[in-house]
Amino acid sequence: MPIPTTSMNSRAALLLVALAIRSIPLAAQAGAADAVTRQMSHHGHESEDNPHLRLSTARPRTAEDSVRGSRLVSTIRRELAKYQDVKVAIADGYRQFLPNVVLPVYHFTNNRYGFEAAFAFDPAKPTSLLYRKNGDGSFTLTGVMYTAPAVLGEQRLEPRIPLGLARWHQHTNWCLPKQGEESRWLETRDGKPVFGPESPIASADECAAVRGRFFPRLFGWMVHVNAFESDDPAVIWSHQ
Repeated sequence: MPIPTTSMNSRAALLLVALAIRSIPLAAQAGAADAVTRQMSHHGHESEDNPHLRLSTARPRTAEDSVRGSRLVSTIRRELAKYQDVKVAIADGYRQFLPNVVLPVYHFTNNRYGFEAAFAFDPAKPTSLLYRKNGDGSFTLTGVMYTAPAVLGEQRLEPRIPLGLARWHQHTNWCLPKQGEESRWLETRDGKPVFGPESPIASADECAAVRGRFFPRLFGWMVHVNAFESDDPAVIWSHQ
């Protein structure tokens, strides 16, 4: 889960998502978290017609993109290999989001690096480290997540990571339960969630009609690089 770096609305939305899930009964937390993290992890949602997801423009991959991408992956593996030991990550300020909820991928986020990413790109300081949890409780480092302010145009994302390799994304048009009504996270209508990334609600008027809080955008730009998951570029630059 990223640290928002763009607005008070984004910061408030992050708190709502986290606190809403944490405040409902433990038996229901997994279901609510799953609804949220399915989009956050991009499982089956990377499409142009998804109202809850904005993608950077697809661009043809160039030879220069491949060279730059290879250098970035090499830097990530060299500089961040130490975080294969999750204890080292924690000691360096990375904190696990929703540690008590079963998720396909866990984000360990460094608040300071998230703030610094608003001003400059440092491949050795990703906003989040991505881990898969093993059956024995240990963690396997799979990749990293970089963030950038939502106000940056795509031309300013290109110097960070080539747009021909990876498509940056933003989470958009979310309807969330009001504060004090967190138990509504699991509410459904016609078999579909009322709130969150799986909801068909994608406008302020629709959200007001269900007494929710509408956020045109959550967080800023973000992108995953699965540098420790595989040597296959299709995997490295995928959001899956």
